[in-house]
Amino acid sequence: MRSPEPKKKSPKTKLKAKSKSNPKKASKLNNEAIEEVFYASPLYDFLYPFRPAGNQWLAQYIIVTFALIIRCAIGLGSYSGMGHSPMFGDFEAQRHWMEITQHLPISKWYWFDLQYWGLDYPPLTAYHSYILGKIGSFIYPKWFTLNDSRGIEMEGIKSYMRTTVLISEAVFYFPAIIYFSKWFGKHRNQSPIGQYIAATAILFQPSLMLIDHGHFQYNSVMLGLTVYAINNLLDDFYSVASVCFVLSICFKQMSLYYAPIFFGYLLSKSLFFPRLFNIPRLVGIAAVTIVTFVAMYSPLYIFGGGLENLIQSVHRIFPFARGIFEDKVANFWCVTNILIKYKIKFTQDQLQLYSLAATVLGFLPALVIIVLYPKKHLLPYALAACSMSFFLFSFQVHEKTILVPLLPITLLYTSTDWNVLSMVCWINNVALFTLWPLLKKDGLILQYAVCFALSNWLLGNFSFVTPKFLPKMLTPGPSISAIHENYHRRSLLPHNILWKVVIVSSYLSMAVFHYLDFFVEPPTNYPDIWITLNCVIGFGSFVFFWMWTYYMLFTLRNKTLMDL
Repeated sequence: MRSPEPKKKSPKTKLKAKSKSNPKKASKLNNEAIEEVFYASPLYDFLYPFRPAGNQWLAQYIIVTFALIIRCAIGLGSYSGMGHSPMFGDFEAQRHWMEITQHLPISKWYWFDLQYWGLDYPPLTAYHSYILGKIGSFIYPKWFTLNDSRGIEMEGIKSYMRTTVLISEAVFYFPAIIYFSKWFGKHRNQSPIGQYIAATAILFQPSLMLIDHGHFQYNSVMLGLTVYAINNLLDDFYSVASVCFVLSICFKQMSLYYAPIFFGYLLSKSLFFPRLFNIPRLVGIAAVTIVTFVAMYSPLYIFGGGLENLIQSVHRIFPFARGIFEDKVANFWCVTNILIKYKIKFTQDQLQLYSLAATVLGFLPALVIIVLYPKKHLLPYALAACSMSFFLFSFQVHEKTILVPLLPITLLYTSTDWNVLSMVCWINNVALFTLWPLLKKDGLILQYAVCFALSNWLLGNFSFVTPKFLPKMLTPGPSISAIHENYHRRSLLPHNILWKVVIVSSYLSMAVFHYLDFFVEPPTNYPDIWITLNCVIGFGSFVFFWMWTYYMLFTLRNKTLMDL
């Protein structure tokens, strides 16, 4: 009888075997094993020349340069409200805030012409607008002339405004992301090239690029300040983390979506871990939190008309009068409104109460876990579960708010588990899909398609469709062939069959939606039916992913960072 043929060893198994036979190469091979999930990607091939120690310092500059180039290319397109008078859009809103903050006293910032684009973000946004408006007025005063500059669309103001977003992101977001990727990479014994690949994957998140540099906003400032807060938690600088997070809230109130997790983590570290009742730490955190809030809001009180102006700013920041939702959004209230007409059957006070209860129930398990297990590797999962709960169930959510849960989700690109990476890739694609109606309205169809293709191609998500007999024009590149002749290209999907079904079904649904949206006119009686379908697909996917984050929290709560 013929003896059975030995099973073929996977590349990872071969690496382990080689490392045992040749201890001198163990470190290098272990690093390669850790990075195996990135092998079949152009991203790995682009950064491969920087593996030698003498070249590694160049990698982060190459990453930032290309990230800025892509953002500049997106900025060449249209923006929110371009050419649509009399209200225009978010571009005009941001420009108008620069206009009013430099021409009006602080006492009028939150009161001026609320029927146009009244200031409705916290004071740090106002101070940011003031500084950018002053610089812009120095360059060309007519860009920000009070009232007379409304709706201005000359090329100069477009270039200036686009540049301010680039600089803001380069200052507040890029360094925070690179540091986060390095921290997790080092603590997982990942080589610098693996750390830079993770940072690049995060920086090339398509949804943030398209909203900030296409649609036009400054979300990267809020998100960057949040990552700075997370970084300080990783380094055990709890008071500094509190300051950074308060600044994030004071820039955009949506950062409150993370607040329960920050609160629970800091409380646990002050009262339970590593020792009971660390009162000095608790007092220090409370003190700097209060001082930072006072520093941000005191100008509104001292120079802005006292308590009345403070109350007005809070009223503007939390617009409950707008109802439980405005535009179509992929959350619970908008999707189920198809069957239950909430605004007809319930009062606004009732809806606020129901929304609050649903949101608290949604994030409560994540809060309990992070209090009982305040571990650093759980932070992205807990923040994702909590912020997704807010997105799905809270009051007055916009489609752009998906960027808030996307931040901790995208930070999971630092994982070395392909099952995690595939889930993150999938939900990033879904989130971009839910932004389609907004981006289509803004005239960013080409940018949407290119960013979707680019982000997936860079991560190697198209490698599984590249036949071996074709030239390796897509992926993997020459570095893959040189290192592992028998490397098998991985699938876009996780290993679990249930998740394969869910993800494939969602992609097929998205494809059907785009076909209908492009080629089939909606019925006259239901003009928003395709947008509603978009919301239904997005909501279903978000709920599945939200449950997955809780599964990961429960699974990883007893593990350490080195176990992952």
